[in-house]
Amino acid sequence: MASRKTSDDRRARIEAMRKAEQSRERRNRVLTIGISGVVVASLIGFGVYVMNKESEEQEQKVAEAKAPIANEQTWDAKKLGRNHVDKAVQYPMKPPVGGDHHHAWMNCNGDVYKESIPNENAVHSLEHGAVWVTYNDKAAKADVEKLEKRVKGNQYTLMSPVKDQAGAIMLSAWGKQITAETASDPRVDRFLAKYVLGEQTPEKGAACTGGLKGK
Repeated sequence: MASRKTSDDRRARIEAMRKAEQSRERRNRVLTIGISGVVVASLIGFGVYVMNKESEEQEQKVAEAKAPIANEQTWDAKKLGRNHVDKAVQYPMKPPVGGDHHHAWMNCNGDVYKESIPNENAVHSLEHGAVWVTYNDKAAKADVEKLEKRVKGNQYTLMSPVKDQAGAIMLSAWGKQITAETASDPRVDRFLAKYVLGEQTPEKGAACTGGLKGK
């Protein structure tokens, strides 16, 4: 009888241990699933937050890009002639921001010209979506060098001196223009970002290479 009782007790302890182990496994599974759910929810929440933040930042950039630039001059693009001519054109503004022009454009693939270039060819570059950076003797040497670095290698930009322009530094696009005293003026970067191949471009996608080469 004692042997049988001992055997029964042993089986009872083994069964109790087995049930306890099963209970621990169930608790661990529940805990693991719970933790996994929290982690997944956190990752999803973080992902949504990042996407929303990026979307908000993008919307802000778009809004800033479309916002008017301080002291920017604007001409009605529809009233600016676009005929090809083989003679000099008397433009109402200096540098010109549009109008009839020569059939050949100035290369505007980040080209920096040390000497004056023909207005009629530069205007054709503006028609293709380029921004023309100009300066006169009032511009500091350091500012001219900074602008050269900003233009060089950047597609749809060109730079040249215009001695008789009103401002020390001027940026022109088709129908758009600003005047700045220094290259550090934040409007310089804004103008380039907004108008290089901007919405004002009459012939967006037209070439800025294969045109006239200056010095």
